[in-house]
Amino acid sequence: MRLLDSMLEYNEYFVKFEEYQKYKTEDKYPAKRVVMFTCMDTRLVELATKSLNLSQGDVKVVKNAGAILTHPFGSIMRSLIIAVHMLKADEIIVMGHHDCGMQNINTDLILEKMKERGISGETLDILQYSGLDLSKWLHGFDDVTESVTHDVNMICNHPLIPNDVPVHGLVINPDDGKVDLVVNGYDNIKDYKGE
Repeated sequence: MRLLDSMLEYNEYFVKFEEYQKYKTEDKYPAKRVVMFTCMDTRLVELATKSLNLSQGDVKVVKNAGAILTHPFGSIMRSLIIAVHMLKADEIIVMGHHDCGMQNINTDLILEKMKERGISGETLDILQYSGLDLSKWLHGFDDVTESVTHDVNMICNHPLIPNDVPVHGLVINPDDGKVDLVVNGYDNIKDYKGE
């Protein structure tokens, strides 16, 4: 049986026996009024939220490879802006993690793997000649604390993020869930009045 077939078969069971009931929330808004930007690492699927006592319905979660905010007007930033302005998020958490696959990633190896999977050298050359520096674009980060601090600064200085929104920077250990504070967002908000 193919993976998708087995997942869809399970879904029939899931719906029939109302397994979804334990995941229901009051509405689409985060109960704790927070949005988290973190890495797509499989170890963080539940750990990122559970380590901070956040449950189903408490938080909006936005993910990408490495929790790297690469562009001030890209899809990650748009999601954070929508969460703040439309989905009642009053705080933002940026959570990087130790042992991230995007730290010190070998971009030459990625390009080789692309070729092995059928992406032609000609296609890669066309992208390079079109102005896309693939090595730079694929590069992750060198230091997780610096990467989180960079993301926090980009969000805090974004013209569409209100000045009264605390942006916190955290780094989690995927082995034991220990979270270290990198940036306390409350420190950047004069007279913060949140709970």
